[in-house]
Amino acid sequence: MMALATRDEVHERLQAIFPEGSPNRSYVTRMLAASSVFVALYIGAVEGSGTFLGPKHIYRMTDEQAAKTNDAERTAYATGVLRGGSHIDGARWYQDNTREPIRDETLREGLVAIGAVTERTDLATTSSKPRYALTRSFAELFDPSLSGEGLQARITAWQNSSLNKGALARLAIVRRGGGTSKDQVLVTFPNGETRSMKPGPSSIITKAVVEVFAPTFLGDPAVVFLSESGNKVVARDDDLARSIGLAIQADKNLPDMILVDLQPEHPLLVFVEVVATDGPVNERRKEALQALVSDAGFPLEHVAFVTAYLDRSAGPFKKTVDSLAWGSYAWFAAEPERLVVFSGKPRRLASKM
Repeated sequence: MMALATRDEVHERLQAIFPEGSPNRSYVTRMLAASSVFVALYIGAVEGSGTFLGPKHIYRMTDEQAAKTNDAERTAYATGVLRGGSHIDGARWYQDNTREPIRDETLREGLVAIGAVTERTDLATTSSKPRYALTRSFAELFDPSLSGEGLQARITAWQNSSLNKGALARLAIVRRGGGTSKDQVLVTFPNGETRSMKPGPSSIITKAVVEVFAPTFLGDPAVVFLSESGNKVVARDDDLARSIGLAIQADKNLPDMILVDLQPEHPLLVFVEVVATDGPVNERRKEALQALVSDAGFPLEHVAFVTAYLDRSAGPFKKTVDSLAWGSYAWFAAEPERLVVFSGKPRRLASKM
């Protein structure tokens, strides 16, 4: 059998293998996932071995059993735990009711979906026989002899060869947004003009909103107003605002960005808040922006509110999701073709949605 890392070591490596931006990251990096991978390695459930993992192997594991690491002891556990009435020394890691989270979240929706675990196709859906195995290339990432740059190189190679294009693109976007580059962020507007913003995750998200969100969800997009942290106005088009009946007042509590879709007979005004840490479109913020629009004489039925994030698996979205206003939208730079609608009524943001 393969050399065995500890469960804590497995847990630590999962954080590096599946960084922020990974699909279903919470499912594949939590301790339940580390337990699942550890036990798969423990019993030798690796692609091509002929040995397979089931939820019972995981929830019946104990610290005492995990300390028995010679091949004979590991093989005996793999087969013995499946027999009714079998005895395992020590207090089990999990109770029987974790069977479903292990099977559905950690394995099927997590590690299987991301390409780290294979599933037998020759068993009936209702069969209780073990059916999962780590892919060999994934299992090799937990070799205890790997460390430092050598480990990181193997992880990067696995990500590039095993993750699908969508997952890789999402990782790249999130890494860029969370980076510490000192370079200015150059934003290209729908009319071809460019503006520089100071470096940071907020500017990365803003760039994505202007360059990706706007042309994806708006028919004929334009930027009416754009600011960055510190209230610096990056762009402001008063002529365009007046042409659609909007009077921008500098002393008002303006959002991070105002977009407009000029394609409909009556233009659609889109208020966007960029959230790198906090500051979503909550109910209070939505009411304040609606008051601004009403004061300007712009019809509320032609207004939309969007909160833009880098990624839905990261902390800022998890921190603010329960405060997002009903009747607003959430958009993620890491999944640019998706839009979350917080509305009791179906409503289209634009004809291209």
